[in-house]
Amino acid sequence: MSDIRIAAAQYPIDYFERFDDFRTKLDRWVIEAVTAGAELLVFPEYGAMELASLFPAEVQRSLPDQLAAMQGLLDDFLAAHRALARKHGVHILASSIPVRAGDRYYNRAHLFSPAGEVVYQDKCIMTRFENEQWGISGSDELKVFDTALGKIGITICYDVEFPLLAQAMAQAGAELILAPSCTDTEAGYYRVRIGAQARALENQCHVVQAVTVGEAAWSEAVDVNVGAAALYSPVDVGFTANGIVDIGERDQPGWVYSTARLRRARTVRRAGQVFNVRDWPQQLEPARRVRIVEL
Repeated sequence: MSDIRIAAAQYPIDYFERFDDFRTKLDRWVIEAVTAGAELLVFPEYGAMELASLFPAEVQRSLPDQLAAMQGLLDDFLAAHRALARKHGVHILASSIPVRAGDRYYNRAHLFSPAGEVVYQDKCIMTRFENEQWGISGSDELKVFDTALGKIGITICYDVEFPLLAQAMAQAGAELILAPSCTDTEAGYYRVRIGAQARALENQCHVVQAVTVGEAAWSEAVDVNVGAAALYSPVDVGFTANGIVDIGERDQPGWVYSTARLRRARTVRRAGQVFNVRDWPQQLEPARRVRIVEL
C-alpha cells in the first residue's frame, strides 16, 4: 500500500442500559468513518470499559469485580466488531478490553480484518494504576501484523513511551504504529503524545494516537478522560515541519481523519535529510561506553 485513509477516535465513555445500546453506538461510529472513506478505524485504550455501565452499582464501584464481569461480555464485544469489519470491508482496531488468560488479566487490543479475522496485541508495560490498583498484567510478546494495508504494530498507551518496543516492530517491518490511549490528566495525554511523536521520528514511520474523552463519574476505571487523536509522521521532506499530519480538538468527541503516506515515508528512510532508522545502531556503542568525568 502507498496511502491509508485512517479514522482515529476521540471516543466518549457513555452509559448504557442494554448491550444493544452499545452495539447501536458502535454501528453509528463505524458508518460515519466508512462514509468519510476510512479504511482503518482506530479506537482507544479501555474504551470498552463503558460496558461496565451494564453491571450493578456495586460492580461498577469495584475494580476487581469489573474485570471478572467483563469476561461475560467479551464474545459479544468481539462479534459486534467482527460483523462491522465484514459488512463494511474495513480494518478495525477495537477499544482495548481486559481479557482473562489463565489466572491473569491482560489489556488487549483486537484488530479485525475485512474478512472478519481477528488478531490481538496485549499491553506490555503497566502503569501504576494498572499494577497497584487494578491487577492487570503485562505481556512479554510483541507482534507485527501483516495486513492488506501493510505491516502494522500496536503499542497500547504507556507502551508507546518506551522506544525499544516500537523500534523492534519497525525493524520487523511495521510502517504504521497504532497507539490507542486512555489518559486522565493533561500530563498523561502529553506523555503519550510526545512518545508517539518520538516513535514516528525515530522510526521514520507513521503513528496513530486514538483517545478516550469526557467524564464518566460512575466509573472507577475511566472516570476522567483527556486527549486529542492524531496522526504523526516522520519529520522530513514531504511532511509537516512539526511531524503532525492531523490532530483533533482536545476533548471533543468524534473522528479525526487523516492519510498515512507510506510510500513517502519509505522515500524518507531511503533519501531523507536524516537517516534515523539507518543510524540507529550508531548510538549503541557510545551508550555502552558511557563514563563519568569529573569537572
